[in-house]
Amino acid sequence: NIVVEAVANMGLALEYASDELRADRDVVLAATKNFGGALEYASDELQGCKDIVLEAVKNDVYAFNFASSNLHGDREVVLEVTKSDCEG
Repeated sequence: NIVVEAVANMGLALEYASDELRADRDVVLAATKNFGGALEYASDELQGCKDIVLEAVKNDVYAFNFASSNLHGDREVVLEVTKSDCEG
């Protein structure tokens, strides 16, 4: 998929994607692996998807700010944020 390839090379391009693409799991996952902050532009549903949020915070600890509040108390997510913050 050309869109997945595009955001895999420049995750921030998700900002300019359609709502449909912002709700596409593969597109958002590729974007957040490249640039964690792309989580800001993901659909609300995907901002609450634990595996996408984990990928985003591994790439950029500040992506946690865009994660759904229901994940702010998730042990695995919080540990990854702490780990990433200490490493980077």
